[in-house]
Amino acid sequence: MFDAHRWQTLLGLLGLLGIVGGTMPQPVTAQAPSSASNDVAIVIHGGAGTIERDAMTDEQEAAYRDALRTALQNGHDVLTRGGSAMDAIVAAITTMEDNPLFNAAKGAVFTSENTVELDASIMDGETRMAGALTGVKHIKNPITLARTILEESVHVMMAQEGAEAFAKQHGFDMVPNDYFYTERRREQAEQAREESGDGATGDVRLPDSVDPSHKFGTVGAVALDQDGNIAAGTSTGGMTNKRFGRVGDSPIIGAGTYADNETCGVSATGHGEYFIRAAVAHEISARMKHGAMSLQEAASSVIHEELPQMPPNGGSGGVISLDAQGNIAMPFNTAGMYRGYVDTDGNLVVKIYNDE
Repeated sequence: MFDAHRWQTLLGLLGLLGIVGGTMPQPVTAQAPSSASNDVAIVIHGGAGTIERDAMTDEQEAAYRDALRTALQNGHDVLTRGGSAMDAIVAAITTMEDNPLFNAAKGAVFTSENTVELDASIMDGETRMAGALTGVKHIKNPITLARTILEESVHVMMAQEGAEAFAKQHGFDMVPNDYFYTERRREQAEQAREESGDGATGDVRLPDSVDPSHKFGTVGAVALDQDGNIAAGTSTGGMTNKRFGRVGDSPIIGAGTYADNETCGVSATGHGEYFIRAAVAHEISARMKHGAMSLQEAASSVIHEELPQMPPNGGSGGVISLDAQGNIAMPFNTAGMYRGYVDTDGNLVVKIYNDE
Protein backbone atom coordinates (compact mmCIF):
# COMPACT_ATOMS: atom_id res chain seq x y z
CA MET A 1 0.00 0.00 0.00
CA PHE A 2 1.39 3.39 -1.04
CA ASP A 3 2.21 5.62 1.95
CA ALA A 4 2.48 9.23 0.71
CA HIS A 5 3.89 10.52 3.99
CA ARG A 6 6.71 7.98 4.07
CA TRP A 7 7.47 8.66 0.36
CA GLN A 8 7.77 12.40 0.98
CA THR A 9 10.07 11.72 3.92
CA LEU A 10 12.31 9.52 1.71
CA LEU A 11 12.47 12.18 -1.03
CA GLY A 12 13.47 14.75 1.57
CA LEU A 13 16.32 12.60 2.82
CA LEU A 14 17.53 11.95 -0.73
CA GLY A 15 17.44 15.67 -1.43
CA LEU A 16 19.52 16.40 1.64
CA LEU A 17 22.10 13.87 0.44
CA GLY A 18 22.24 15.56 -2.97
CA ILE A 19 21.16 12.46 -4.90
CA VAL A 20 17.95 13.92 -6.26
CA GLY A 21 18.65 16.43 -9.01
CA GLY A 22 21.69 14.55 -10.38
CA THR A 23 24.32 15.87 -7.94
CA MET A 24 26.47 13.98 -5.49
CA PRO A 25 27.74 15.56 -2.27
CA GLN A 26 31.37 16.77 -2.37
CA PRO A 27 33.69 16.46 0.60
CA VAL A 28 34.59 19.73 2.27
CA THR A 29 38.36 20.16 2.37
CA ALA A 30 40.55 22.92 3.68
CA GLN A 31 41.88 25.20 0.96
CA ALA A 32 45.66 25.48 0.70
CA PRO A 33 46.89 29.05 0.99
CA SER A 34 47.73 30.64 -2.33
CA SER A 35 51.39 31.31 -3.08
CA ALA A 36 50.45 34.39 -5.07
CA SER A 37 51.14 37.80 -3.59
CA ASN A 38 50.09 41.28 -4.59
CA ASP A 39 53.54 42.56 -3.58
CA VAL A 40 55.60 43.33 -6.67
CA ALA A 41 58.88 45.20 -7.03
CA ILE A 42 61.49 46.10 -9.62
CA VAL A 43 65.03 47.49 -9.43
CA ILE A 44 67.20 48.71 -12.33
CA HIS A 45 70.66 50.08 -13.05
CA GLY A 46 72.20 51.99 -15.92
CA GLY A 47 75.90 51.57 -15.20
CA ALA A 48 78.45 52.47 -12.52
CA GLY A 49 81.63 54.54 -12.57
CA THR A 50 83.07 57.94 -11.78
CA ILE A 51 79.73 59.71 -11.89
CA GLU A 52 80.13 62.98 -9.98
CA ARG A 53 77.84 65.97 -9.53
CA ASP A 54 80.46 68.51 -10.63
CA ALA A 55 80.98 66.72 -13.95
CA MET A 56 77.32 66.63 -14.92
CA THR A 57 75.11 69.50 -16.01
CA ASP A 58 71.62 69.93 -14.62
CA GLU A 59 70.23 69.00 -18.03
CA GLN A 60 72.28 65.79 -18.20
CA GLU A 61 71.28 64.77 -14.70
CA ALA A 62 67.61 65.42 -15.43
CA ALA A 63 67.83 63.36 -18.62
CA TYR A 64 69.29 60.37 -16.79
CA ARG A 65 66.75 60.58 -13.99
CA ASP A 66 63.89 60.79 -16.48
CA ALA A 67 65.26 57.82 -18.44
CA LEU A 68 65.57 55.68 -15.30
CA ARG A 69 62.09 56.70 -14.17
CA THR A 70 60.58 55.77 -17.54
CA ALA A 71 62.24 52.35 -17.52
CA LEU A 72 61.01 51.71 -13.98
CA GLN A 73 57.47 52.74 -14.82
CA ASN A 74 57.39 50.54 -17.91
CA GLY A 75 58.58 47.52 -15.96
CA HIS A 76 56.37 48.17 -12.95
CA ASP A 77 53.27 48.65 -15.14
CA VAL A 78 53.78 45.12 -16.42
CA LEU A 79 53.91 43.77 -12.88
CA THR A 80 50.82 45.62 -11.66
CA ARG A 81 48.84 44.27 -14.63
CA GLY A 82 49.72 40.74 -13.52
CA GLY A 83 52.65 40.22 -15.88
CA SER A 84 55.58 37.98 -15.04
CA ALA A 85 58.94 39.08 -13.69
CA MET A 86 60.44 38.04 -17.02
CA ASP A 87 58.03 40.30 -18.89
CA ALA A 88 58.83 43.19 -16.56
CA ILE A 89 62.60 43.08 -16.88
CA VAL A 90 62.37 42.81 -20.66
CA ALA A 91 60.13 45.89 -20.69
CA ALA A 92 62.51 47.85 -18.46
CA ILE A 93 65.69 46.79 -20.24
CA THR A 94 64.40 47.35 -23.79
CA THR A 95 63.45 50.88 -22.69
CA MET A 96 67.08 51.50 -21.71
CA GLU A 97 68.44 49.68 -24.77
CA ASP A 98 66.50 52.14 -26.94
CA ASN A 99 67.89 55.18 -25.09
CA PRO A 100 71.29 56.44 -26.32
CA LEU A 101 72.18 57.66 -22.84
CA PHE A 102 73.11 54.11 -21.86
CA ASN A 103 75.82 51.74 -23.02
CA ALA A 104 73.45 49.07 -24.35
CA ALA A 105 72.14 48.68 -27.91
CA LYS A 106 71.41 52.21 -29.22
CA GLY A 107 74.27 54.30 -27.86
CA ALA A 108 76.60 51.41 -27.01
CA VAL A 109 80.36 51.97 -26.99
CA PHE A 110 82.65 51.28 -29.95
CA THR A 111 85.16 48.47 -30.21
CA SER A 112 88.75 49.01 -31.39
CA GLU A 113 87.47 48.27 -34.93
CA ASN A 114 84.84 51.03 -34.79
CA THR A 115 81.93 48.63 -34.60
CA VAL A 116 79.40 47.94 -31.86
CA GLU A 117 79.18 44.45 -30.31
CA LEU A 118 76.44 43.63 -27.85
CA ASP A 119 76.04 41.17 -24.97
CA ALA A 120 73.00 40.25 -22.88
CA SER A 121 71.65 37.60 -20.52
CA ILE A 122 68.46 36.73 -18.68
CA MET A 123 67.55 34.22 -15.97
CA ASP A 124 64.28 32.92 -14.54
CA GLY A 125 64.47 32.40 -10.78
CA GLU A 126 61.59 29.93 -10.70
CA THR A 127 63.19 27.39 -13.06
CA ARG A 128 66.77 28.69 -13.08
CA MET A 129 66.68 28.52 -16.86
CA ALA A 130 68.77 31.11 -18.63
CA GLY A 131 69.59 32.56 -22.01
CA ALA A 132 72.62 34.60 -23.07
CA LEU A 133 74.41 35.97 -26.12
CA THR A 134 77.65 37.74 -26.88
CA GLY A 135 79.16 39.71 -29.74
CA VAL A 136 76.03 40.33 -31.80
CA LYS A 137 76.03 43.29 -34.18
CA HIS A 138 72.56 43.42 -35.70
CA ILE A 139 70.02 42.72 -32.92
CA LYS A 140 68.05 45.85 -31.99
CA ASN A 141 67.15 44.63 -28.49
CA PRO A 142 69.58 41.93 -27.33
CA ILE A 143 67.61 41.18 -24.14
CA THR A 144 64.71 39.90 -26.26
CA LEU A 145 67.04 37.49 -28.05
CA ALA A 146 68.41 36.32 -24.69
CA ARG A 147 64.85 35.48 -23.63
CA THR A 148 64.19 33.64 -26.90
CA ILE A 149 67.33 31.57 -26.33
CA LEU A 150 66.04 30.72 -22.85
CA GLU A 151 62.62 29.70 -24.12
CA GLU A 152 63.36 28.15 -27.51
CA SER A 153 66.82 26.59 -27.31
CA VAL A 154 68.42 23.72 -25.44
CA HIS A 155 71.53 25.89 -25.17
CA VAL A 156 72.16 28.67 -22.66
CA MET A 157 74.65 30.87 -24.49
CA MET A 158 75.22 31.71 -28.16
CA ALA A 159 77.86 33.90 -29.79
CA GLN A 160 78.23 36.25 -32.72
CA GLU A 161 77.05 34.95 -36.12
CA GLY A 162 75.59 31.82 -34.56
CA ALA A 163 73.41 33.85 -32.22
CA GLU A 164 72.23 35.98 -35.13
CA ALA A 165 71.46 32.93 -37.27
CA PHE A 166 69.31 31.62 -34.42
CA ALA A 167 67.62 35.03 -34.23
CA LYS A 168 66.78 34.97 -37.93
CA GLN A 169 65.25 31.51 -37.57
CA HIS A 170 62.96 32.93 -34.90
CA GLY A 171 61.79 35.91 -36.90
CA PHE A 172 64.04 38.66 -35.58
CA ASP A 173 64.55 41.63 -37.87
CA MET A 174 68.19 42.58 -38.34
CA VAL A 175 69.34 46.20 -38.10
CA PRO A 176 72.54 47.63 -39.63
CA ASN A 177 75.39 48.05 -37.17
CA ASP A 178 75.36 51.81 -37.63
CA TYR A 179 71.88 51.88 -36.06
CA PHE A 180 73.71 51.73 -32.71
CA TYR A 181 76.23 54.49 -33.47
CA THR A 182 76.33 57.82 -31.66
CA GLU A 183 78.91 60.55 -32.13
CA ARG A 184 79.58 60.73 -28.40
CA ARG A 185 80.65 57.09 -28.28
CA ARG A 186 82.78 57.45 -31.40
CA GLU A 187 84.68 60.34 -29.83
CA GLN A 188 85.24 58.33 -26.65
CA ALA A 189 86.69 55.44 -28.65
CA GLU A 190 89.00 57.73 -30.65
CA GLN A 191 90.27 59.36 -27.48
CA ALA A 192 90.86 55.95 -25.90
CA ARG A 193 92.90 54.80 -28.90
CA GLU A 194 94.97 57.98 -28.91
CA GLU A 195 95.82 57.72 -25.22
CA SER A 196 96.07 53.96 -24.66
CA GLY A 197 99.73 53.89 -25.69
CA ASP A 198 99.91 50.33 -27.04
CA GLY A 199 97.58 50.68 -30.05
CA ALA A 200 97.54 47.85 -32.52
CA THR A 201 99.29 44.97 -30.81
CA GLY A 202 98.69 45.01 -27.07
CA ASP A 203 95.71 44.91 -24.78
CA VAL A 204 93.79 48.14 -24.56
CA ARG A 205 93.85 50.19 -21.38
CA LEU A 206 91.20 52.85 -20.96
CA PRO A 207 92.98 56.04 -19.86
CA ASP A 208 91.60 57.92 -16.89
CA SER A 209 90.95 60.97 -19.05
CA VAL A 210 88.29 59.10 -21.00
CA ASP A 211 84.95 59.48 -19.23
CA PRO A 212 85.11 56.60 -16.71
CA SER A 213 81.38 56.70 -16.11
CA HIS A 214 81.00 54.86 -19.41
CA LYS A 215 83.79 52.34 -18.86
CA PHE A 216 81.45 50.16 -16.85
CA GLY A 217 78.23 51.17 -18.60
CA THR A 218 75.64 48.43 -18.58
CA VAL A 219 71.90 48.24 -18.00
CA GLY A 220 70.05 45.67 -15.95
CA ALA A 221 66.87 44.88 -14.09
CA VAL A 222 65.58 42.49 -11.42
CA ALA A 223 61.87 42.01 -10.77
CA LEU A 224 59.55 40.23 -8.33
CA ASP A 225 56.08 39.39 -9.65
CA GLN A 226 52.77 38.69 -7.91
CA ASP A 227 53.43 34.94 -7.93
CA GLY A 228 56.64 35.41 -5.97
CA ASN A 229 58.91 34.68 -8.93
CA ILE A 230 62.16 36.56 -9.50
CA ALA A 231 63.90 37.25 -12.81
CA ALA A 232 67.09 39.14 -13.67
CA GLY A 233 68.59 40.45 -16.87
CA THR A 234 71.58 42.47 -18.07
CA SER A 235 72.52 44.11 -21.40
CA THR A 236 75.66 45.98 -22.48
CA GLY A 237 77.92 47.19 -25.23
CA GLY A 238 80.93 46.23 -23.13
CA MET A 239 84.09 48.26 -22.62
CA THR A 240 85.14 51.21 -24.77
CA ASN A 241 87.75 50.23 -27.41
CA LYS A 242 87.60 46.53 -26.49
CA ARG A 243 89.66 44.11 -28.62
CA PHE A 244 90.15 40.46 -29.49
CA GLY A 245 86.48 39.48 -29.08
CA ARG A 246 86.56 40.47 -25.43
CA VAL A 247 83.60 39.20 -23.37
CA GLY A 248 82.73 40.76 -20.02
CA ASP A 249 80.55 39.55 -17.20
CA SER A 250 77.16 40.75 -18.50
CA PRO A 251 76.33 37.70 -20.65
CA ILE A 252 77.78 35.20 -18.19
CA ILE A 253 75.27 33.53 -15.89
CA GLY A 254 76.58 33.66 -12.33
CA ALA A 255 78.88 36.60 -13.00
CA GLY A 256 76.74 39.42 -14.39
CA THR A 257 73.28 37.89 -13.98
CA TYR A 258 71.71 35.38 -11.61
CA ALA A 259 68.23 34.58 -10.27
CA ASP A 260 66.93 32.01 -7.82
CA ASN A 261 63.55 32.25 -6.09
CA GLU A 262 65.08 30.73 -2.95
CA THR A 263 67.54 33.59 -2.56
CA CYS A 264 67.55 36.59 -4.88
CA GLY A 265 68.03 38.06 -8.32
CA VAL A 266 71.16 40.03 -9.24
CA SER A 267 72.32 42.17 -12.17
CA ALA A 268 75.85 43.54 -12.11
CA THR A 269 77.73 46.44 -13.68
CA GLY A 270 81.45 46.94 -13.37
CA HIS A 271 84.89 45.84 -14.45
CA GLY A 272 83.79 42.55 -15.96
CA GLU A 273 87.05 40.65 -15.61
CA TYR A 274 86.84 40.95 -11.82
CA PHE A 275 83.15 40.15 -11.73
CA ILE A 276 83.79 36.99 -13.75
CA ARG A 277 86.60 35.80 -11.47
CA ALA A 278 84.54 36.46 -8.35
CA ALA A 279 81.33 35.01 -9.85
CA VAL A 280 79.71 38.02 -8.24
CA ALA A 281 76.03 37.45 -9.00
CA HIS A 282 76.06 33.82 -7.89
CA GLU A 283 78.30 34.58 -4.92
CA ILE A 284 75.66 36.90 -3.48
CA SER A 285 73.03 34.18 -3.82
CA ALA A 286 75.39 31.58 -2.32
CA ARG A 287 76.13 33.72 0.73
CA MET A 288 72.39 33.96 1.38
CA LYS A 289 71.80 30.24 0.86
CA HIS A 290 74.81 28.80 2.63
CA GLY A 291 75.89 31.62 4.91
CA ALA A 292 72.45 32.65 6.17
CA MET A 293 73.17 36.25 5.22
CA SER A 294 70.48 38.79 4.45
CA LEU A 295 70.37 40.22 0.94
CA GLN A 296 71.97 43.46 2.08
CA GLU A 297 74.74 41.66 3.98
CA ALA A 298 75.53 39.35 1.08
CA ALA A 299 75.56 42.02 -1.61
CA SER A 300 77.51 44.53 0.45
CA SER A 301 80.15 42.02 1.55
CA VAL A 302 80.89 41.04 -2.04
CA ILE A 303 80.99 44.58 -3.44
CA HIS A 304 82.68 46.38 -0.55
CA GLU A 305 84.92 43.66 0.91
CA GLU A 306 85.80 40.99 -1.65
CA LEU A 307 86.00 42.89 -4.95
CA PRO A 308 88.28 45.73 -3.78
CA GLN A 309 90.80 43.20 -2.44
CA MET A 310 91.14 41.21 -5.66
CA PRO A 311 94.48 41.44 -7.49
CA PRO A 312 95.91 43.20 -9.32
CA ASN A 313 94.04 46.46 -8.66
CA GLY A 314 90.69 45.54 -7.12
CA GLY A 315 87.35 45.36 -8.88
CA SER A 316 85.09 48.37 -9.36
CA GLY A 317 81.35 48.45 -9.92
CA GLY A 318 78.11 47.50 -8.28
CA VAL A 319 74.99 45.38 -8.35
CA ILE A 320 71.25 45.66 -8.03
CA SER A 321 69.51 42.84 -6.19
CA LEU A 322 66.06 41.85 -4.97
CA ASP A 323 64.82 38.94 -2.85
CA ALA A 324 61.48 37.13 -2.60
CA GLN A 325 60.33 39.34 0.29
CA GLY A 326 60.86 42.46 -1.81
CA ASN A 327 64.04 43.57 -0.03
CA ILE A 328 66.31 45.63 -2.28
CA ALA A 329 70.09 46.10 -2.17
CA MET A 330 72.09 48.31 -4.55
CA PRO A 331 75.70 48.49 -3.28
CA PHE A 332 78.52 49.91 -5.41
CA ASN A 333 82.12 50.94 -4.77
CA THR A 334 82.40 53.67 -7.39
CA ALA A 335 81.53 57.37 -7.18
CA GLY A 336 78.09 56.71 -8.60
CA MET A 337 75.69 54.24 -10.17
CA TYR A 338 72.60 55.05 -12.20
CA ARG A 339 69.93 53.12 -10.31
CA GLY A 340 66.34 53.09 -9.13
CA TYR A 341 63.53 50.96 -7.84
CA VAL A 342 59.83 50.65 -7.22
CA ASP A 343 59.34 48.82 -3.93
CA THR A 344 56.45 46.66 -2.72
CA ASP A 345 54.71 49.76 -1.36
CA GLY A 346 54.79 51.38 -4.78
CA ASN A 347 57.43 53.98 -3.92
CA LEU A 348 59.49 54.99 -6.98
CA VAL A 349 63.05 56.11 -6.22
CA VAL A 350 65.82 57.13 -8.62
CA LYS A 351 69.43 57.75 -7.56
CA ILE A 352 72.76 58.53 -9.22
CA TYR A 353 75.43 59.55 -6.71
CA ASN A 354 76.93 57.72 -3.75
CA ASP A 355 75.66 60.25 -1.22
CA GLU A 356 71.99 59.66 -2.04
